[in-house]
Amino acid sequence: MTPDRLATSSRRTAKPKVTQQADVEAKSAARRHSTAKAVQPNDRATAARRLCRVLGRGDSLDSVLRRTESPFCLELIHGCLRHYFSLSAALDALLERPLRAKDLNVYCLLLVGAHQLQRMGVPAHAAVNETVAAVRPLGKPWAAGLVNGVLRRLPRTPMAMDEHPPWLRQKIQDQHPQQARALLAANNERAPMSLRVNRSRMAPEQFQQALRRAGLGFAGAWLPESIILDKPQPAETLPGFEQGWFSVQDVGAQLVGDLARKQLRNGSRVLDACAAPGGKLFHLLESRLELEAVALEASSRRLAVLEKIAQRLGHRQFKALAADATRWDCRRPFDFVLVDAPCSGTGTLRRNPDIKVNRTAAQVAQATLLQERLLKNLWRMVRPGGNLLYCTCSMLAEENDQVVDAFIQASADAQPRRITLPTGQATRLGWQMLPTERATDGFYTALIAKQP
Repeated sequence: MTPDRLATSSRRTAKPKVTQQADVEAKSAARRHSTAKAVQPNDRATAARRLCRVLGRGDSLDSVLRRTESPFCLELIHGCLRHYFSLSAALDALLERPLRAKDLNVYCLLLVGAHQLQRMGVPAHAAVNETVAAVRPLGKPWAAGLVNGVLRRLPRTPMAMDEHPPWLRQKIQDQHPQQARALLAANNERAPMSLRVNRSRMAPEQFQQALRRAGLGFAGAWLPESIILDKPQPAETLPGFEQGWFSVQDVGAQLVGDLARKQLRNGSRVLDACAAPGGKLFHLLESRLELEAVALEASSRRLAVLEKIAQRLGHRQFKALAADATRWDCRRPFDFVLVDAPCSGTGTLRRNPDIKVNRTAAQVAQATLLQERLLKNLWRMVRPGGNLLYCTCSMLAEENDQVVDAFIQASADAQPRRITLPTGQATRLGWQMLPTERATDGFYTALIAKQP
């Protein structure tokens, strides 16, 4: 079944002071992690339910996952979405007719079974029998024979596919012709788990020592505060989580935050216009500069998440406001405005494989309209001589250079500034990082100066 045949329901349009306590925290985290069950009862049914919300309602993966999901369940969910196109093609070839929309959960359970057989190496008898048993907690006992029959006939070798919708594959091939094959492959890999040390709480070297004491392998990146774990694990199980020693943040986003930091000085007045969940803002606050910072977020729910994270990290030196950045106004201009614009998220497919299934070309076009409105309104908040940093987690030119170009052409006082980051490549007006670099997602950023 193709995504548009899976259900008739509508889809929503879119939008990571070290003391002796270090030893205690590390040991406690290790105990919690080691006792967590790899597989929990009804994991397969749970995965099918979560997939049903993503495929049927267009919900984002982040919105459907729960902290209680086991590692096995998470692998089922992410894997089925990561390899949705090959899995669904293999299943559709075995189904005599498409399942009814109201039986989407059964189809999702078939995806769960197929992923175990083709990608996870689960023994066939366990994959088939346990998946068949999951029809009961789903309330579909009649489907036991169907699930059993399809999975027993399913080829064990996956279909060779690039796992992208045609519209996105074409854009990648057109816009990144030299790297298209590598990008399509990279988007199907697992993203690394990256941390940013909270330098207002401790030195990076101290946090690294805490990780070593906990027996956790890691590597550094381009910034002293950047950490890439050898193996991802729940953030809550890492040393110093409750004490706010670190944040989970992609290294590419950290490089954007570091670029922003270099534009500031003591006393700078800063606006983070699309702030939640606050990663780049908190990175600036951890720079030890004295800043007058304002965080703007249209969603009160997301703003509450930002404030909760700020409390854990110990950041209080900013003002948080629930407001629409396309309309908000302020009498006092800012020295620096950060616009981390809502976008397609196509640079984050490794972390958010649901985007490949649910995002459409029309939604990308809608996102560009929002990005243009954000720039137009927020430019008024930049003082003459100040800077605006525009960024997205997209690798599509229509959300990046094209948006910036249209804005500059329409703004007589806007001047692009040349920037260079440790990884990625220059574009005509900005800088593009790509997920072919394992340490980073696909981030774009452009720095625009306001002429005095």
